[in-house]
Amino acid sequence: MANSNDGGEVDVVGMWVTEDGHIRQELLPDGRYDEARGERRSAYTGRYTVTGSHLDYVDDTGFTATGDIRGGVLYHEHLVLHREQKPS
Repeated sequence: MANSNDGGEVDVVGMWVTEDGHIRQELLPDGRYDEARGERRSAYTGRYTVTGSHLDYVDDTGFTATGDIRGGVLYHEHLVLHREQKPS
């Protein structure tokens, strides 16, 4: 489910990637995230919560950030990420 039509939360679980593939943010079903940057695996890790189509992030170091899903695109601070499609 990419979007919820009943006013509930948007399904965000999965891999989200910048257009150039440099940043890969995996949103896990347990409310954790793992973000890779270039060759640096797990550059940022932490937890996230979803309210409607809004995400709140808290990095394991205490840094906070936000994001919003609009039109199936994740706008995370200054980043634009697209859901990675699994090969069929």
